[in-house]
Amino acid sequence: MTITSWKPAQLADLRECLELMTADGTVPGGVIAHGTLDGVPGFLAAGIVAPECGNARPGPDTVYDVASLTKVVATWPLVHAAGIDLDSPVRTYLPTVSADAPGGRVTVGQILAHTTGLRADTRLDQYRNRGEDLAALICGEDLIAEPGAGHRYINRGFILAGLLLAQATGRRLDDLAVDLWASLGMINTVYGPISRSNRVAPTEQRLAGAPRLWGIPHDDNAALLGGVAGHAGVFTTAGDLAAYATALLAGHRDGTGLGGWLARSMVPQAAIEPGIDRGLAWILADGGRVAYHHGFTGTSLYLAPATGRYLVICTNAVYHHQDNRTRLAPLRNLALKAVTAEP
Repeated sequence: MTITSWKPAQLADLRECLELMTADGTVPGGVIAHGTLDGVPGFLAAGIVAPECGNARPGPDTVYDVASLTKVVATWPLVHAAGIDLDSPVRTYLPTVSADAPGGRVTVGQILAHTTGLRADTRLDQYRNRGEDLAALICGEDLIAEPGAGHRYINRGFILAGLLLAQATGRRLDDLAVDLWASLGMINTVYGPISRSNRVAPTEQRLAGAPRLWGIPHDDNAALLGGVAGHAGVFTTAGDLAAYATALLAGHRDGTGLGGWLARSMVPQAAIEPGIDRGLAWILADGGRVAYHHGFTGTSLYLAPATGRYLVICTNAVYHHQDNRTRLAPLRNLALKAVTAEP
């Protein structure tokens, strides 16, 4: 490994892009953390947290709903820590799932690789007032593809992963996560709901004239699960994600801690598109040398073990727009280009 510092021009481009997105109303504001595994993180910020927060400016300690980053900062590392066998079918760990349930034969590894063939829409609201166990309901649905046959991003698998973690360990998912985050010094990372304050970035206003979502998960299905789910529900800061990235990259270099987990994560499992693969939970680019993941609310985390560099993006892009994936594309594309650039 050759640790490569960030070039001033790269950081200037990222700052300019974030400032332009703030100016044009794509996001109220946001924070980008950048750094290397052996240095102190730097932070680029623009805009405000949200109008509800007055003149509060986003910074390293601003708390964001990170949505699907939950998969890589909670669920998958906890599956690893619990020693869950990735080749085992989920029914091994979920006693309410019958032997003939279509989804029961999906393996834990297929969940992580998004190759389960489970029903694509999440829609846990359709199970309201049903008496059956949630895991049994999910696994009882017909599959849309043969498990392992191909990649399709599906949240239901990670919801099952959260449920089986609780079954396998006898502890709640959020309790397991607290121990993990404490061990890494991530003192501002929690599952929601959390109290409203000007340090917490609000997200969407679902009904005109009604209060905005603020401190509760933006993801409807995570909210139905009380805010604690395997696919979404975590709130954290750019500072904590920088600490997480540093720990992963240092562990990868030294072969300690979660370094082996990251190396395992970066083995391609399924093709997404030319040049982009799915590892275990993470998206892989640059010939498998870069791992990254996004959160629907407007967050991203990028890791480059070969150069020891990382980038974190924290925004509440869903504050204004639900089509935030398209609107965030310029910043995310620039971040990926920067983190994959040759030294």
